[in-house]
Amino acid sequence: MTPGNEGEKTAVRMEKATVGGKDDQVPWICTSRVALAVIGSLGFMNLYAQRINMSVAIVCMVNHTAVSLIYSNASVADSDVLDINFTTYDERLSCSVDGQNTHSRDGEFVWSKELQGIALAAFFYGYVFTHIPGGILAQRFGGKRVLGSSLFISSVATLLCAVGGRVDPHLLIFLRVIIGLCQGFVFVSMHDLWSKWAPPMERSKLIGFTLAGTQIGNIVTLPLSAVLCDYGFGNGWGSVFYVFGAMGIVWCIAWMVMVSDSPAIHPRISSAEREYIEASIGTKNRHLNFAETPWLQFAKSLPVWAIVVGHASSNWVIYMLLTTMPAYMKEVLRFDIKSNGLFSAVPYVFFWVFINIGGISADALRKKGWRTTTIRKVLFGFASSSGVLLIALGYIGCENSYAAVAVLSLATGLCGLQFPSVLVNHVDIAPPFAAVLLGLSNIAACIPGFVAPYVVKTLTPNSSQSEWQVVFCISAAVFFVGAIFYGIFADGEVQDWAKSYMVSQPELALRDVCEEFERTTITWSVT
Repeated sequence: MTPGNEGEKTAVRMEKATVGGKDDQVPWICTSRVALAVIGSLGFMNLYAQRINMSVAIVCMVNHTAVSLIYSNASVADSDVLDINFTTYDERLSCSVDGQNTHSRDGEFVWSKELQGIALAAFFYGYVFTHIPGGILAQRFGGKRVLGSSLFISSVATLLCAVGGRVDPHLLIFLRVIIGLCQGFVFVSMHDLWSKWAPPMERSKLIGFTLAGTQIGNIVTLPLSAVLCDYGFGNGWGSVFYVFGAMGIVWCIAWMVMVSDSPAIHPRISSAEREYIEASIGTKNRHLNFAETPWLQFAKSLPVWAIVVGHASSNWVIYMLLTTMPAYMKEVLRFDIKSNGLFSAVPYVFFWVFINIGGISADALRKKGWRTTTIRKVLFGFASSSGVLLIALGYIGCENSYAAVAVLSLATGLCGLQFPSVLVNHVDIAPPFAAVLLGLSNIAACIPGFVAPYVVKTLTPNSSQSEWQVVFCISAAVFFVGAIFYGIFADGEVQDWAKSYMVSQPELALRDVCEEFERTTITWSVT
């Protein structure tokens, strides 16, 4: 066991300290911070539902047979919307898990492959630009308002996608860019909230459980979207956007009613829980503006760079799997993942489980005296071991489909250990700037969203198993390099340059008294 430093030991003692005069009475179940984790997790479920529903909906929207015939028999017209109007069935023999032939009905639009690619990538065109502005707005105005308003606009835009798809594909692309712009605010805003709400000894599991909602979004959205495509209204695909857009709006209303920016202003929190959180955190972040953000210190900090490199390298694998896994299952394993929602969701069940196991384990190890730095590095090292499984996956063919799905699921699950390691690390090293730092690392982590699918497409022109072996080896290498860099330079302690921006509880109390006295004096002078 690795012993903690004095700061870590102090945090452990705070966790075990008395609350309300009795030992072991620290509130947990049915508390405001757990409620924040639950509603936050549901919010991230909606977030990812709106992000990935397009990947399923476009399968229902496009007449793939017509597009394939045009590409194979004639040159593509200058227009992205190809002039052909028929619907057919595409039946292919497949080496599927059930050994049966599969078939699927084509959609109503004949869009070129290039247009389809732009529609799928449009989300990231907007998503990459709003992380740093989102972090600045969250630390200035509070994460609750920024997160709630941005996800509300995203939900409305998702609803409108059902109309935009029929009016003009370029309108649909514009709406997807808007959704990406809005969702860039969400992660950083949530980090800002947890910098005020998460006691150090509970940080990994609270933040991990919240972010695990993204994988619930995958688990729910992939099979539900497939069902809606077949049985829903609006010609199937329209209901995908209507359902998930409406769900997002309902969630936003609940969020604005139930959540507060900090324990100090929460109307329903118990005094015991508020005192426990404030005593555990020990500090409160000052309200900071853009000019006060220590950008030069960020650039010179190796722990910051470790987060950026680790986040980007792990996201390479995650986005590679998220965007190209259906293609791999169709081209190598020889079955259409759309025809069986179960197999599209299984890897993300593992992802969700590993996120929460990792978060619970991290906090348990901290209570036993392990240093935060050691825990973050060890968990991220285990996450990178998914690269070994990806290499093995490349050598499993369609004759062993069950084994391939199992290996793929375990590899995806191990990637979930990214959450209680590198994705929590921003709050460890600089609580006042957790939102901005996440914005910085998320910009780098968005790059795989553009690059990985393009690299996969370039490396697999013939869709052969040997080409996919190269894809998996490259992805594993990227993850390994990032894990080595993170293992050398990561840190789990508050950095010296961040401490000067944090106000201690006694100082905060004195400031509140002075502010109240000043307000009272002004009131007397006016009256």
